[in-house]
Amino acid sequence: MERQLVWFRSDLRTLDNTALAAAARRGPVIGVFLRSVEQWQAHDHGANKIDFWHRGARALGDALSGLNIPLLHREIDTFDEAPEALLKIAREYDISGGLHFNREYPLDEWRRDEGVMDCFKRAGLPVNGYTDAVAFAPGELLTGQGDYYSVFTPFAKAWQREVDAERLALRDTPSAQTRLPIDNDRIPALPEAAGKPIDAKRWPAGQDAAADRLERFLRYRARHYKKQRDFPAVRGTSELSPYLSLGMISHRQCLQAVMNENGGSLADGDAGLTSWVNELIWREFYQHIAFGYPDVCRHKPFQRHTENLAWRDDDGAFAAWCEGRTGYPLVDAAMRQLVQCGWMHNRLRMVTAMFLSKHLLLDWRRGEAFFMQYLVDGEFGSNNGGWQWAASTGTDAAPYFRIFNPTTQSRRFDPSGEFIAAFLPELASLPEKARHAPPRDLLDEIDYPAPIVDHKTARTRALDAFKSLKDNH
Repeated sequence: MERQLVWFRSDLRTLDNTALAAAARRGPVIGVFLRSVEQWQAHDHGANKIDFWHRGARALGDALSGLNIPLLHREIDTFDEAPEALLKIAREYDISGGLHFNREYPLDEWRRDEGVMDCFKRAGLPVNGYTDAVAFAPGELLTGQGDYYSVFTPFAKAWQREVDAERLALRDTPSAQTRLPIDNDRIPALPEAAGKPIDAKRWPAGQDAAADRLERFLRYRARHYKKQRDFPAVRGTSELSPYLSLGMISHRQCLQAVMNENGGSLADGDAGLTSWVNELIWREFYQHIAFGYPDVCRHKPFQRHTENLAWRDDDGAFAAWCEGRTGYPLVDAAMRQLVQCGWMHNRLRMVTAMFLSKHLLLDWRRGEAFFMQYLVDGEFGSNNGGWQWAASTGTDAAPYFRIFNPTTQSRRFDPSGEFIAAFLPELASLPEKARHAPPRDLLDEIDYPAPIVDHKTARTRALDAFKSLKDNH
């Protein structure tokens, strides 16, 4: 039988992997992982995400070994080198059956994949790209006018209406194949230039760790998800975003698990489970946006007229935001969580993003890049989509006049100041109610800064900037 080559990227699993399942049906499989640290860094991925990627690839190699599938490793600097690197492997290992991979949808990744397909076709070798990370390939779900959806709610309704058992069916896991005379490549340590990550124990890598997190979430927290997801001091979210971003678990595995818990339904039934399903659909929505509106991949706002918004240039204010010393405790605690943990609670991502883009009136792209530098789950579609939502420049964007009051958000979602105290220990000794807005007469004693901007003043400034933009538009 003809040998098949499977190219793993952000689908680091043997379970429910469309490309791997298709290849294994056709012949013996060889896997390959191309590590491209320089390219990842050019996309703003930082040490936490790169380290998680690296450990995930090693875990994938172990899982493939159990199936007698060798995993090759090659280093490339940029995506431009991928076609020749893969073609060289195909020729060296007699890959007559062809190359298989699961498609990715941001612009640079799509161009890389198209380049690989062209290269293999010119060489006369079969090549196959599969829909795997989403239930519907971009272009399958369109509005009545034949356009890509730009608002989430109608997209989600169409998704729920059109999704069927076939799209949600788990792909077969290959049986162990006859051992090939090819050794596994031990993926070498990351170069020093990749940076130093936070403690890896916080985020164990691989499909087994992902499955364990899904099981624990469904057992202990999923039914409370809708009520608890907004409270950062409560462990109320799934914490699966890093694993979904690198495909250590699939959306199908998650959705099948929900249906098993929810009487076979995704749209009706337990409010916690259906609320979480909605978050999975949000992830897919942003993949469709990245493909259907590629300008967002070019650092452009989705709402093109907002390109002319008069963002302020204030490096001092940006540094205060990055370092968690804005004088707004919930914002500062959230930013310290990001830097210390490589992750930030979802509610706080909205609060901090809106504070930067509205209170400080600083360009959202600066914050988008900073998040990617630290997030272990940094993924272009969701990160860009969330930032543009908060800045009122994107799809389904918050109205420009919607500006979170961070103190009100603090009192509502961290009522006892427990989360604040955990990441701002200098405020832990204060009475609970005082943690949300420390009295000025205590600031010198506790070495905490006064607010760098007044909420009402900042709100008026942001409204004026957006109104001016709207009038000109």
